[in-house]
Amino acid sequence: MGVISTFLGFSGFGIGVSAGLVIGYYLFIYFQPTDVKDPIIRPLVERDSETLQSMLPEIPAWVKNPDFDRVDWLNKFIEYMWPYLDKAICKTAKEIAKPIIAEQIPKYKIDSVEFETLSLGSLPPTFQGMKVYVTDEKELIMEPVLKWAGNPNVTVAAKAYGLKATVQVVDLQVFASPRITLKPLVPSFPCFAKICVSLMEKPHVDFGLKLFGADLMSIPGLYRFVQEQIKDQVANMYLWPRTLEVQILDPSKALKKPVGILHVKVLRAMKLKKKDLLGASDPYVKIKLTESKLPSKKTTVKHKNLNPEWNEEFNMVVKDPESQAVEFQVYDWEQVGKHDKMGMNVVPLKDIVPDEPKVVTLDLLKNMDLNDVQNEKSRGQIVVELLYKPFKDEDMPAFEDAGSVQKAPEGTPPGGGVLVVRVHEAQDVEGKHHTNPYVRILFKGEEKKTKHVKKNRDPRWNEEFTFTLEEPPLNDKLHVEVASASSRIGLLHPKESLGYIDISLADVVNNKRINEKYHLIDSRNGKIQIELQWRTVS
Repeated sequence: MGVISTFLGFSGFGIGVSAGLVIGYYLFIYFQPTDVKDPIIRPLVERDSETLQSMLPEIPAWVKNPDFDRVDWLNKFIEYMWPYLDKAICKTAKEIAKPIIAEQIPKYKIDSVEFETLSLGSLPPTFQGMKVYVTDEKELIMEPVLKWAGNPNVTVAAKAYGLKATVQVVDLQVFASPRITLKPLVPSFPCFAKICVSLMEKPHVDFGLKLFGADLMSIPGLYRFVQEQIKDQVANMYLWPRTLEVQILDPSKALKKPVGILHVKVLRAMKLKKKDLLGASDPYVKIKLTESKLPSKKTTVKHKNLNPEWNEEFNMVVKDPESQAVEFQVYDWEQVGKHDKMGMNVVPLKDIVPDEPKVVTLDLLKNMDLNDVQNEKSRGQIVVELLYKPFKDEDMPAFEDAGSVQKAPEGTPPGGGVLVVRVHEAQDVEGKHHTNPYVRILFKGEEKKTKHVKKNRDPRWNEEFTFTLEEPPLNDKLHVEVASASSRIGLLHPKESLGYIDISLADVVNNKRINEKYHLIDSRNGKIQIELQWRTVS
């Protein structure tokens, strides 16, 4: 009976399941609800911003805002370089953190704090877009949108009182919108002297924190408290307009500011070889600093003398004593034709001890190629005295930041100041008959002019003019005109105006400095960049 009942039970179960499936399929196929409506399909443009945000929370910034550009190339670059960037960043972080930890742990009676593991993981950060600002200053401003959902492995071990505690940071997420400013732009690699970083909004930071293997963030109320504390602390330090400044180059060196004076005294030359077929040579010396655009200094000509004595002194401005050298070239003066070169030599400034005069006897060479066999030929000698005097700190020319305003010099009228006008450049200026632009500045009956730039629609002047005033020019205007003068004599149109602008000076008095591009009146597309400063004694 047991076997039969078991058999019948299994048979009934099989028949019941089969019958249920058949009946369910029949009801599903032949009995459909009548109240079901077709879904309404709408284009995305008809959705409001909140609906779109809920549907597509990860919309890149370049999709939502046309001012942001796609930077897929940068994300691809970071993706390929991330294994190497990970090691480099972690190494740098350890080097920076080590002295800070060593300074802080004695305050809390901790024996040691060290990284057991430090890795940023295999997932690199991504940039959802980047916005670049164009300004009239010597700076580059970028605003990237950074998102990083990483898998770092950061384990920090602390030892105190014979006990060891290990804290691990996992599952890090950082969403931030920083503003990165590279300024000032300089002609020395990496072409900017300082990096300024500030946050445009409070960042989102999320992470897991494990202590003895337990997740501390699971404690009720701790997660939200930590989140708010991180946001508030970071905002207090770096939320715009506060900035984090990282110095990359010394601005004075990057901009090649003068750092000293080189006193050169050309004493004499000896045993020079004559260049003239008849009679002796007429030597003179040209002195020049390398990496300098200033013209060479010249001694007087000593006629018919192969052992001349000059005893002439020259002063030269030094900008980089580590790389610059003073170059001496001896020539034979000719009344007609090209002057013949008699020899040359150089003295690196790094070989000169500051504030100590040095007399040097130099063998004259054909060139500075040490492998040239012609340099073995005797060409005579030249004797010079060199004295390098670096500027003292109080004499060092101050570095002027892009937004800084200097004080007015002594002797400025009390209650007044100095109006500084810097004419930088113009764009798209064109005359009907000629385009040799220059700028005329008219203020209180006084006229000042820049140099002429021949045949150029985009001239660059970078010239500065000053006006000393007894009171602030709150109600005055500055007349700036771009004109063109013919370089030929006898034309019917020797001079013509390319456009002008009248600038109200109230803004510069209130703001101390403005630097803008102005559209020129009576010009089709012409613009001019003018920087104005109002300098006072206080």
